[in-house]
Amino acid sequence: MKNWLPQYLPYIRRRPLSSRTLALSPPTVLALGFAGLILLGALLLSLPAATTAPLNLLQALFTATSAVTVTGLVVVDTGTHFTLFGQLVIAALIQAGGLGFMTFAVVAVISLGAKIGLTQQKIAQEAMSQTSLAQVVQIAKAVLLYSVVIELAGILLLTLTWYRELGLATASWHAVFYTISAFNNAGFALSSSSLMPYAGNIAVNMIISSLFIIGGIGFTVLIDLKKQQRWRLLSVNTRIVLLSTLIINVIAFLLLWILEANNPATLANLSLKDQALAAWFQAVTPRTAGFNTLDYSQMTDASNVLTLLLMFIGGGSLSTASGIKLGTFVILMMATYAFLRRRDDVTLLRRTIPNAQVLKALALTFVSMALVFIAIFVLTALEKAPFLDIAFEAVSALSTVGLSRGLTGNLSVPGQCVIIFLMIAGRLGPLTLAYFLATPKQRKTRYADTKIQVG
Repeated sequence: MKNWLPQYLPYIRRRPLSSRTLALSPPTVLALGFAGLILLGALLLSLPAATTAPLNLLQALFTATSAVTVTGLVVVDTGTHFTLFGQLVIAALIQAGGLGFMTFAVVAVISLGAKIGLTQQKIAQEAMSQTSLAQVVQIAKAVLLYSVVIELAGILLLTLTWYRELGLATASWHAVFYTISAFNNAGFALSSSSLMPYAGNIAVNMIISSLFIIGGIGFTVLIDLKKQQRWRLLSVNTRIVLLSTLIINVIAFLLLWILEANNPATLANLSLKDQALAAWFQAVTPRTAGFNTLDYSQMTDASNVLTLLLMFIGGGSLSTASGIKLGTFVILMMATYAFLRRRDDVTLLRRTIPNAQVLKALALTFVSMALVFIAIFVLTALEKAPFLDIAFEAVSALSTVGLSRGLTGNLSVPGQCVIIFLMIAGRLGPLTLAYFLATPKQRKTRYADTKIQVG
């Protein structure tokens, strides 16, 4: 009897085992990377050495998620519930999550003398929001260098500010923790009252706000500023981010001061200098940081609504801030202006914005608004809390700001799960999340135009 197998071997197609790979999209790899970092952080925070009192798994997961996504919402007090080891873990998670694990990965590969493959470049490109693969390595190096220099400066200045009050050892640790938290826009504090005791301290207000503003404008802006050093040579993106940051901060500062000037629970009983400091800090913190020097639960409803808008807008792209980002907000404004003026193109500073970017801005904003609406609906059904508190919590979580009107610690288990999902979605980016859930495919068919009534 002849062996029948050899004659059929040419017709059997089989991929070598070594070549079989699981094809994962860049957003998927990023999501898995953040998930792994969150789980590692939760396990470390669950250790007895990390806490001064028992911490259940959900509380550890919530804290780790808040740290990795640089949000700052907490269900237990960071300063009293965690030991020095636990606080070190939180600071490390903030640093890793804020600068992005892909930045560390790219620099690590470079330092070992290895080359970055196309797949890895695409993943890094997705993490850093870059359109050019050639810029990824350069950006990664600059991110780490700028971070080290700026954080060292912040640590030195805060240590000098606090050493007489706290002693050198405590002042140094507080300076390290608050600098990492501020520059990475995390909003974690070692006091349950955040920075409220320092509402009138010029040094603390200016150093902390400078750290999170610099961290929130984006590393591409910082790189461009160092490279060009002249306003007319700066890129359109850099000029837009700087101008919009200045305009929004000034308008928010004036509005908050006016709205809270007669409120005895916030500004009314402060001196003129302290009013200005507090109003400034509360105006600039919602788009990026999550620290507060005033109690948001005591602020007027109008101030809280303004804060909701600031949180939703967020900071610059490729920064430690989140939200829909300044560039997205500006593109939407200019697209609306172009439509009202019956213009075919969306222009800005004598440049035309591609339609693809306009559509991306629209999609990102719609997905963000949809997530916020769904989250508010679910939380309203789950939690017995005022509507404003729930809306504030949802927007703060998705925008990874970390401000709260006091609801976080009173959330139910399902409510905490909703906030955890929002923080992860906000850090990865709503568009990345949508990509992760349904990878888009190019349509080759071109259909005839039609018109649908709008408005």
